Amino acid sequence: ALQRERASFTNYRNRSLRDQEAARTRGIEDVLTALLPVLDDIDRARQHGELTGPFAAISDKLDASLEKFGIERYGAVGDEFDPTVHEALMHQPDPEATATTVNLVIEPGYRIGDRVVRAARVSVVGPE
Repeated sequence: ALQRERASFTNYRNRSLRDQEAARTRGIEDVLTALLPVLDDIDRARQHGELTGPFAAISDKLDASLEKFGIERYGAVGDEFDPTVHEALMHQPDPEATATTVNLVIEPGYRIGDRVVRAARVSVVGPE
């Protein structure tokens, strides 16, 4: 009977730890989702060279904070198109292309571990 109680308690503890981690991840996702418009604005300012001085330092600190929580920004020109992590907003046919690849990142994607919070919004070029 004691062995059964120990096993039951161990299962309860493991289930509680899993539930805590899932709640933590959901909380991080919720904060990231709320910050997406701000992150997009910062990214656009960076692309246009408008992010300088103290604002660049703030942006770097924000990026470091995102990394600390396991948030990864992804999506780059030249990546092979993957519909599970990319959202193609435009497609340009290229008879010389052998695979569909990203030729413009409109908005980067964000993921926590292997879970996609927002797919990268991209333009792709590929075979007809």
